[in-house]
Amino acid sequence: MEPLASKIRPETLEGFVGQQHLAGRGKPIAEAIAKKHLFSFILWGPPGVGKTTLAKIYAHALKADYYELSAVSAGKDDIRKIVDSPTGLLGPKVLFLDEIHRFNKAQQDFLLPYVESGKLTLIGATTENPSFEVIAALLSRCRVFVLNELNDEEIKTIISRTGYDIPDDAGDWLIAMVSGDARQAIAMLEHTHELYGSITLEYLKSTLQAKYLRYDKKGDEHYNTISAFIKSMRASQPDAALYYLARMIEAGEDPKFIARRMVIFASEDVGMAHATALVVANAVFRAVEIIGYPEAGINLAHGVVYLSKAPKNRASYDAYKAAMQDAKEHGNLPIPLHIRNAPTQMMKDLNYGKGYDMYAEQDFLPPALKGKKYFFNPPKL
Repeated sequence: MEPLASKIRPETLEGFVGQQHLAGRGKPIAEAIAKKHLFSFILWGPPGVGKTTLAKIYAHALKADYYELSAVSAGKDDIRKIVDSPTGLLGPKVLFLDEIHRFNKAQQDFLLPYVESGKLTLIGATTENPSFEVIAALLSRCRVFVLNELNDEEIKTIISRTGYDIPDDAGDWLIAMVSGDARQAIAMLEHTHELYGSITLEYLKSTLQAKYLRYDKKGDEHYNTISAFIKSMRASQPDAALYYLARMIEAGEDPKFIARRMVIFASEDVGMAHATALVVANAVFRAVEIIGYPEAGINLAHGVVYLSKAPKNRASYDAYKAAMQDAKEHGNLPIPLHIRNAPTQMMKDLNYGKGYDMYAEQDFLPPALKGKKYFFNPPKL
């Protein structure tokens, strides 16, 4: 059954709510539509703010053949089918690639020549910073438009189109809860009405407990789960860590987010107790970049068990924090002359570098910190 959010989706800019810096009169998307200007772009913004709707409005206005894929499940074959399909009566082919940040480098490389040649006009949508998640060559061929969270009035306008009778207290609570995400607001109303037959504040709160809304990439469940994941590895409990890994994967968490946290963990918690942990964590991150879901889950599981079972030592991390505190408190203390760089004769005459011996046990700290120790109890490697 078609979701309500899709049923009430506007088909023109006149019905579009929000993002007036892009869709308002004289603004980039509105101008592109008015001038029938065909070009590739990426829409970057939080969930439920109109990225898919804006893409559909643009493609429809330019009378293009519109194709929609999700990078979570799509691959090279899906793109190849679109490229090889006969051009329809409408004209240019516009591919809307949702969650483009989920495409790994190889998949993005595969897409690039079709965008370069004009065989596909690409509209990417992402909740992640494209400068980190989209390869430079592809990014250079797209404009990036930033979308903002919808404000309370905009959410109120959108939910008024659902056709439900929404009491004021229920509407106010819903608007506050969804934090600018119109799709979540509509889904909450739709599921509440399906479950209870009407909309009340009590019914909305009950619906919130349903599984389909329990994992929000910017909400408490996201942070609670990644916290449990890290703490399980820290406590050397691979079973618990694997469980929380599986929960994140099942919920659609970005695999690179998980892998990044593992790289940090390798230095922060394992550290010098098992220095090769950082090598393994980086290898996992690279594998995730190249392979992508679902196979990358195997690489993540491998790394999680390795990091969980590794000995732990936070000495290097604690030393760094202590040094950082001194750097903040003391500011730019003068660097001892004997370890300063001396590229010119004048600097040598000023005794820069004088007496430096790379193997001598000289104190290289500024005089104010002479003898200070940050790193303690180095483990036997």
